[in-house]
Amino acid sequence: MPFSPNHLAELNLLLQFPSTSTQEGIKVHAHEAAPETVQAAEKLFAKGLTSHHDGGYLTPLGCEAVEMTQKLKSMLSDT
Repeated sequence: MPFSPNHLAELNLLLQFPSTSTQEGIKVHAHEAAPETVQAAEKLFAKGLTSHHDGGYLTPLGCEAVEMTQKLKSMLSDT
């Protein structure tokens, strides 16, 4: 099963979280962000990966997801 556009939006949003600190988060502004980014933030929250529907901080599960997403991106990179 290929990644859907929704999955890709979630993965791209996960890559925006700082991976070096759980004390730093992100905020997705609904009036500024693309609709798919807003939806991705809500989905990550619903899945228990973030602390708020508009970003916030990563949960422990979210930290794992960011780590895996970064590893996958690194494996697939051309350089």
